[in-house]
Amino acid sequence: MIRALWTAAAGMNCQQINVDVISNNLANVNTAGFKRSRTDFQDLLYQNLLTPGASSNANAQYPVGLELGLGARVVTTSKIFTQGDFRETGNPLDLVIEGDGFFQVTMPNGNTAFTRAGAFKIDAEGRVVTSEGWLLYPEVTVPTNAAEVTVGSDGSVSILNGETGQVEDLGVTIELARFSNPAGLQSMGHSMFSSTLASGDPITGTPGELGLGSLNQGFLEMSNVSVVEEMVNLIAGQRAYEVCSKAIQASDEMCQMANNVKR
Repeated sequence: MIRALWTAAAGMNCQQINVDVISNNLANVNTAGFKRSRTDFQDLLYQNLLTPGASSNANAQYPVGLELGLGARVVTTSKIFTQGDFRETGNPLDLVIEGDGFFQVTMPNGNTAFTRAGAFKIDAEGRVVTSEGWLLYPEVTVPTNAAEVTVGSDGSVSILNGETGQVEDLGVTIELARFSNPAGLQSMGHSMFSSTLASGDPITGTPGELGLGSLNQGFLEMSNVSVVEEMVNLIAGQRAYEVCSKAIQASDEMCQMANNVKR
């Protein structure tokens, strides 16, 4: 009975983390570039009371064993990098990656972060930045005389000169990065990710080449969270938590009965 108490408690801890992950997914259902997380579980150690194949007598063996599990634990919270829905905004600085890849952003400390959120802005110096003011890499500077900015599917950037009426190529290409194991990226908040040993080094290149997706201007990639799926997962997690609590209650009542046994 004491074993059952701890086993059920381990299950409750797992479902608590599961609900926490689901809550974060639902909270970011309208966050551009957000990728949902999934909780992966694993059973814990087993107590072997009888080993399969052990001798039952001189001429026979037990065909099956006797083992008791000690609960479950959360192994990982995996990021699911499926494509989110596209939303047309008409903003020329809103970019979406159709396919694989990440935008590269230079952090204030000089490190490079990666994001799928393409809601870019222009700062006081004409540089293309994120909503936090972090620079897009490679750096793109829009001249003050630009009447219109155009980003091609291959990342090339050109402007319409408001003074001459001519189209001018800025001579810079927005490069993308991809990873052999994007699930190994570390979330940093702000819809940003950083590379790790598990993700591998970034493979950078021109959009549309080396397996990288192409760019579309005037669109944003929304979250890949499915509200219906998350609500189903939430109900399942809540019920699993409730069942584990019932197991604790049953174990407690059994302990109480044992304590009340009279000679």
